[in-house]
Amino acid sequence: MFVSSGPRVGRELLALTLLLSAPSACAGKETETLETEAGATDRWCDLLPREANTAFERVDMESDWFEVYEVEDGVFALTEPNQFQETISYLILGTERAVLFDTGLGMTSIRAVVDHLTRLPVVVLNSHTHYDHVGGNHEFDTVLTVDTPYSRSNQRGQPHSEVAGEVAEESFCEGPPKGLDTELFHTRPWTTSGTVVDGDSLDLGGRLLEVLHIPGHTPDSLALLDRQGGLLWTGDSYYDATIWLYVPETDLDAYEHSIARLSALVPSVRRLLPAHNTISADPAHLSEAARAIRQIRNGSVQGVERSGKRVVFRFENFSILTSRPLLDGKRGIQSDGGSGLSTWR
Repeated sequence: MFVSSGPRVGRELLALTLLLSAPSACAGKETETLETEAGATDRWCDLLPREANTAFERVDMESDWFEVYEVEDGVFALTEPNQFQETISYLILGTERAVLFDTGLGMTSIRAVVDHLTRLPVVVLNSHTHYDHVGGNHEFDTVLTVDTPYSRSNQRGQPHSEVAGEVAEESFCEGPPKGLDTELFHTRPWTTSGTVVDGDSLDLGGRLLEVLHIPGHTPDSLALLDRQGGLLWTGDSYYDATIWLYVPETDLDAYEHSIARLSALVPSVRRLLPAHNTISADPAHLSEAARAIRQIRNGSVQGVERSGKRVVFRFENFSILTSRPLLDGKRGIQSDGGSGLSTWR
């Protein structure tokens, strides 16, 4: 073994993704709108292709859904830009095996893309188990996860009633992928073949990945660190858009600790690889995020109240969307699973 120890938001959520007034103009994944209505001109589609992504070489693929970029030698970003989540999964190659960090929305086969890119045996590891990161897990025999009640619950998949808003007409730039039945779309159940814990190492042959358990966004959130290569995969714990910290399974105490832990790595990291919107971000933004969450929690910055008991705080390179109950010290149920789309009642 190569591991060693060491209620539904629906269309309302989509309306929150159309326009971001922050300078980074990152409308797309979990971004905030002021007055813009669904269907407005200023949609994430108008920002495609993302400038930060076009800095990398695009890989020619026979896919009408995935756009694949080679970030650097042996590292591929599998993007899904035509759905508003703009989910990004990463295929990381060694000489002996590969890791697929997340498996995307599950609206079309990610396995076909992976098989085009490598013949190496592939192990799946998820940054966390929200629906948009485990959609293709069922296609793989080897899936590793951090063992939490939350993760185990999410292995049952998500029913159509929970994710129907993700396949609404306005959720797509150019319509759904071919063959997707939007009336029946759901996340399929999946099983794990092993677990990881904080400090484990994944030896791919010529590339060693360190597993960091960074709870906060969810109880099972993970990051991956290629210390030698200076690469850090951050999942949903950081990306250059509106960071989503409002669902009941979020723990702000844990997030504050985890983002501080990641920010301590900044001097040794040359590239962040987030799970949404752009496939590269400045490591210095982690330090900004660590300061931001401290300021939010000590009351030194003011947010804007939104529907669903949500509050948005804007900063230079990102925003943070949290909830009034969490700010008031309430805690959701950590043992239940969640799609990542629920909110406080």
